Amino acid sequence: MLEREEDLIAAAQHIVRAVEMRKNLSNDTRKILSDLGNQLFSIAKVSEGKCVEEGIGKIEERLRIVQDKVMNWEVDESMIWDCGSEEADEYVKAVDEARRLTQSLESLCLSRDSDESELLRRAHDVLQTAMVRLEEEFRHMLVHNRQPFEPEHVSFRSNEDDVVDEGSIVSFGDDSVDEVLRRESLSRSSEEFIMDWVHPSIIPELKCIANLMFDSNYDQECTHAFISVQKDALDDCLFILEVEKLSIEDVLKLEWNTLNSKMQRWIRAMKIFVRVYLASEKRLSDQIFGDRESFSSTCFVEASRVSVLQLLNFAEAVAIGPCQPEKLLRILDMYEVLADLSPDIDALYADEIGSRVRTECQDVLRRLGNCVKATYVMNYIRNLTDYNETLDLLLKDDDKKYEISFSPDLNPVSEDDSVSGRSSRCISPTALHFRSLTSILECNLEGKSKLYKEDSLRHLFLMNNIHYMAEKVKVSELRMILGDGWIRKHNWKFQQHAMNYERATWSSILSLLKGRGDSQPRQLREDLRISTSLKVIQAYRTFVGRHTNHLKDKNIKYNADDLESFLLDLFEGSPRSLHYSHRK
Repeated sequence: MLEREEDLIAAAQHIVRAVEMRKNLSNDTRKILSDLGNQLFSIAKVSEGKCVEEGIGKIEERLRIVQDKVMNWEVDESMIWDCGSEEADEYVKAVDEARRLTQSLESLCLSRDSDESELLRRAHDVLQTAMVRLEEEFRHMLVHNRQPFEPEHVSFRSNEDDVVDEGSIVSFGDDSVDEVLRRESLSRSSEEFIMDWVHPSIIPELKCIANLMFDSNYDQECTHAFISVQKDALDDCLFILEVEKLSIEDVLKLEWNTLNSKMQRWIRAMKIFVRVYLASEKRLSDQIFGDRESFSSTCFVEASRVSVLQLLNFAEAVAIGPCQPEKLLRILDMYEVLADLSPDIDALYADEIGSRVRTECQDVLRRLGNCVKATYVMNYIRNLTDYNETLDLLLKDDDKKYEISFSPDLNPVSEDDSVSGRSSRCISPTALHFRSLTSILECNLEGKSKLYKEDSLRHLFLMNNIHYMAEKVKVSELRMILGDGWIRKHNWKFQQHAMNYERATWSSILSLLKGRGDSQPRQLREDLRISTSLKVIQAYRTFVGRHTNHLKDKNIKYNADDLESFLLDLFEGSPRSLHYSHRK
């Protein structure tokens, strides 16, 4: 509204108030002033109407010019931004004017059936046509200006200075991306490995289109375009990293050799995907939508969530599969990588909208940890020493549980530890857990030994298995974890079972022969042969010598040498005594 019309209305209002306040005015004067105020109102309204008509006329003229520019590009099949910056700038100005003209018409609150309302519909149609074109241009620019993201082309940058280091491009040679990540990024320094998804020069253009679409209330169309394009881009990254889309059922059906290969590929892919591709995707979202933080987070999460969950689903399938010993070390590798990447994932998905990814990551990490716990066997325990720090972290919450759950005779803390003043609180979680596991294993062996009806076979079974456990510890790094006290304790245990075996097997004969002998420390098999031979043969010689006057040759089927030869057959797959001649 012009100042002239405003002044007229103000004057009319002043006259009306004066007439109302002055009580001493004559009726004629009062009538004259009232008529004057009404005339001023009428003049102001007529002027206002003419102004609106003139304004709508100008809007219609400008809208026609803008409409021609927008529709001309609809006939042209070429992409606007491919035709140069001047053409792109002209189109942006035309669309922005269409937006402002539409807002001006909307502010007039025009009647639905008026001629002006038809003009508003035209303005909306022009703006919508332009928005569809901008969405198409936005997609095209994201796709066709995409930088090569094969790992051999990845350029690493600092998150702090945001400048490309041209000398930092690495390739799959002696210094591959995987090795760089392992050597530098896995140490979690302040540097992040970031690449440019699209050429840096195109970022301002993408941001310009996004701002124009947001200002025109077409934010959903803009974000949907970004999400769909980048979702496909991240899917291509997984393809380049040779990560297949497998369901949990598919993973559970894989043979070990195939599964082992895919687990190794997952370990490498996970590091590159999180620290290179996801970090770069987050940066691109911030560059385009950074002025609107909530939209930036939404675009990043929605674009990347499917790919991240695909990687996590594979790890989950491995974790819930059969707990086979051959998987143990590879699963530990997966656990280590995911545990190391968890802070990165938490930082990337810090907002509420990313909570599902954070939760899923922790759930999968827990399942991998449970799978590790369930897969321990003695043959593989000695190979776990390379993962001491990881296992200490994994098992630290289980210390008290294992300390309480075992009976005194199977307490994982040895007597030597108690004597030296150490307690379970001073022992690493890994050592405590390993001792607990060996105790559980001994309990299981004890239960299995009861399947033998004869005591001699039961002691032989326990002696052999406990000796095997002690030897595994003695010749590996487990000796440093379980300690010499553990070895001495179990050496004593299998020697006790060896003595009990001798008693159960030869006690009845020894009671008749009344002979005694002493065993000498040797290898387990030879030790038993010598111990048995010394006791039995010496007692047999003494018995025969004592009663030689009362016995005849026909009463002695075997002499002492024959009996000694037969004892050599003990614990062998084939009888060695068959090589000896039988003598009477």
